[in-house]
Amino acid sequence: MNLRIRIWTLLCITCWGVTAPAAQPARSLKVMTYNIYNGFDYGKDTPREKATAAWIASEQPDVVAFQELCGFTEARLREFAAKWGHPYVAILKEEGFPVGVTSNRPITVKKKMTDGLWHGMLHVATHEIDFIVVHLCPADHPTRLRESEQLLAYMKGAFSPEKDRYMVLGDFNAHSPFDAFLDKRRPALLEKYRQLDSERKSRDHFQNLPHHEIEYSVLSRFLGFPLIDLCERKVKAEERFSFPSPIHFNPARKRGEVAPILERLDFILTCPRLADRCTLAAIINTGAADALSDHYPVIAEFAAEN
Repeated sequence: MNLRIRIWTLLCITCWGVTAPAAQPARSLKVMTYNIYNGFDYGKDTPREKATAAWIASEQPDVVAFQELCGFTEARLREFAAKWGHPYVAILKEEGFPVGVTSNRPITVKKKMTDGLWHGMLHVATHEIDFIVVHLCPADHPTRLRESEQLLAYMKGAFSPEKDRYMVLGDFNAHSPFDAFLDKRRPALLEKYRQLDSERKSRDHFQNLPHHEIEYSVLSRFLGFPLIDLCERKVKAEERFSFPSPIHFNPARKRGEVAPILERLDFILTCPRLADRCTLAAIINTGAADALSDHYPVIAEFAAEN
């Protein structure tokens, strides 16, 4: 009898080894960056906050990077993120204009940087990828340039292009050289910035336009790191704008036309290794997003690594 039991046990183990399910393949990744416009008026605009949470939930992102988490604490961000199923959060600070990250996998905070930066930078790791979330100065080109140099110096010490997987995403408040031909078709945009600079010159000396022209040096520095501008690769030129939405300025436009003051300020930039895995990049600048923020969200999807 003991011999029979031993034989039966051996057969069960052998059969289990044959029929055990194979390991699940690595899943794809969906990333979003979103400037949510003064934290929904510091928490007072609850209809917009609820609508934004519902829309994010419908998109099912794996990682979301936020700018302008005004009035948010880490606890409030955790409560907000739970509405689209993200139990893990990180926030740079709890005053001013914080940036933050939510994820459906654990987050490791690697660096919180505020000194020398207008709004600050948050470096986290999740999904085995490093995320640098930025929100550069909105009012002054020399300040943005110094910020870009400070951030890139940090990245050079933090990353190995041959080994690491990383991306920089957020509101850069600067233009890509890939969009220069679009900017030339929008003379009203240049005039808007010239007028703002004229008003600021005597008040605080901030200037967005060096030599009274739209600048591309900030984004060019990031692109030269090198980082890849995913939307430049994946999005049609006439659809490459992330600001402003009708919630703030209400620009008159039709799809397929280049409206007078539209611009692209929000980016997902990745290392070449991740860019090769990018299957989709989009700026969600139609539909429900018109009423959620003055900026539009940017989304990128990545195939699983072999």
